[in-house]
Amino acid sequence: MFDFQEELHKLPHEPGVYIMHDKSDAIIYVGKAKDLHNRVRSYFRANIGRGPWIDRMVSLIAYFEYIVTDSELESLVLENNLIKEHRPKYNTLLVDDKTYPYIKVSVDEQYPRITMTRKVKKDKARYFGPYTSALAVKDTIELVNKLCRLRTCNKHIKEGEAIDRPCLNYHMDQCMAPCRGLINADDYARSVERALDILSGNVRSILSELESKMSKQAADMQFEEAAATRDLIASIKHVSQKQKITDSDLDDKDVIALAKSETDAVVQVFFIRAGKLIGREHFYMKGVEEKESTDILGDFVKQFYAGTPYIPREIMLQYEIEDTELLENWLSDRRGSRTYIRIPKIGSKEKLVELAAKNASLVLEQDRERIKREEGRTIGAVKEIEQLIGVKGIKRMEAFDISNISGFENVGSMVVFEKGKPKKSDYRKFKIKTVSGPDDYACMREVLTRRFMHGLEEARSDKDSEYGSFTRFPDLLLMDGGRGQVNIALEVLKELDLDIPVCGMVKDDNHRTRGLYYNNVEVPIDTHSEGFKLITRVQDEAHRFAIEFHRSLRSKDQVRSVLDNIPGIGEKRRKALMRYFDDIDQIKAADVEKLASVPEIPLNVAQDIYSFFHGNMIEL
Repeated sequence: MFDFQEELHKLPHEPGVYIMHDKSDAIIYVGKAKDLHNRVRSYFRANIGRGPWIDRMVSLIAYFEYIVTDSELESLVLENNLIKEHRPKYNTLLVDDKTYPYIKVSVDEQYPRITMTRKVKKDKARYFGPYTSALAVKDTIELVNKLCRLRTCNKHIKEGEAIDRPCLNYHMDQCMAPCRGLINADDYARSVERALDILSGNVRSILSELESKMSKQAADMQFEEAAATRDLIASIKHVSQKQKITDSDLDDKDVIALAKSETDAVVQVFFIRAGKLIGREHFYMKGVEEKESTDILGDFVKQFYAGTPYIPREIMLQYEIEDTELLENWLSDRRGSRTYIRIPKIGSKEKLVELAAKNASLVLEQDRERIKREEGRTIGAVKEIEQLIGVKGIKRMEAFDISNISGFENVGSMVVFEKGKPKKSDYRKFKIKTVSGPDDYACMREVLTRRFMHGLEEARSDKDSEYGSFTRFPDLLLMDGGRGQVNIALEVLKELDLDIPVCGMVKDDNHRTRGLYYNNVEVPIDTHSEGFKLITRVQDEAHRFAIEFHRSLRSKDQVRSVLDNIPGIGEKRRKALMRYFDDIDQIKAADVEKLASVPEIPLNVAQDIYSFFHGNMIEL
């Protein structure tokens, strides 16, 4: 069961993408956030005028997940990738499926050009992006062309040919006019390399140059020119932001990294398809205490790709692993074409591995926090109870409750908590055999006597039994009541010569737990403490278990008493009817044909059943 409060508490204050799922696991919404913690939590606050569409979406959320990124830009691009991949119902979808702009450098030409494109192809060109602002891309292309004096025309130019007269850009000193053969291919290539450096993010020198120019323009009171230079600086900074979420080589990749503590390890896998990060999964690894991270990663690769149906062309790992060549051959054989295992050391690929490791660390840290909180709710709560009543070494607690309605079907329940957690395999039910009528004290005496007698007999016989859990006696006995119930328990224990501490769980006038009764004294307890919350959970569980048992017996008794009065209905046919129909009301509502469809019920008996409930015979 997805615990929304716990998961909302774990959300980090970092940029990223959140993914909402419905109960069938379908993705119904993908969103980006500058701060995941604040953004996702806002969906689950009281309605603040979001509108019926969003309210409907929120009502369908069964669980959510998220991916942390290093910047808002990355979260925006990842959001776009995921929306296009999964097309969630509650996202606004572009009908024409437009994409983010890229900068393309046609290095496959002898005299390359720089252009903007929205499609990345598997050609020899260099692509940069994607970017979130088409205007900034256009400004940057214009600036780079001016700085490096590259051509902007689409003419087919070969070295040594003069195919046309120079255009206006040449006369404005913004192009080196390769169309007139005024520059050779080698010199032009050096200008292209400078442009590639700028587009790769190596912009420190050009930014310094432009900032000096802007300061001089402002000092000379050339404010319009200074503003234009300022805008160019902003465009370069925007475009030079590095993001790792989309790779222009369009290959399929898996990116794998892990985070490890002394006892646990989490492996994060990013799935990149056609150059786009479209999803991720994390996996827990057991038995990692004595292993190095490289060994854990190697074990994961072997186990994961032995079971997954798809093998990508490239697997990028955080660390070098053993038998890399052997694994590459095995994976290539499974894929049917070459698969490469690589450990990136520089550039955007290395940053992508770092991002996967960051997400793995986040999952591991949150899991550690969850375990710490859980220990506070369980082991920590038990220690609080120990201090409260002065009893040490409490591991197993047993609680008992009685349920009846005006003495009908008296039943008892026994629930067990070990180290503050319910141990449902040791729960037991008791049908009261010696008490008739509503006498809770007498019922409790019978239940406790039977429980501990079972344990003593099994211990003496030293044989396994269907009641095997009874041989383990509690370190603390919790009674659902005050002095009266405690005294009954103490009397039973004394008769059986057992020494077990007994506490009563005392309720107030509103039937809410208010404290413990121990050693003839009511011990007050902080109602906000974890110890108090544990006592309440134990008491509620004992009560629930008894009520459910009693309800099931009432239902069976009702069915048995009614159906057994029908001629021709014995135990076998009664069970067949109850297997076929959910309850007695459905049997009453069924017609003869429906009743006769039960394999064990012949037509004449079906007519008798119908006649019993409706007072008349139906002929088919």
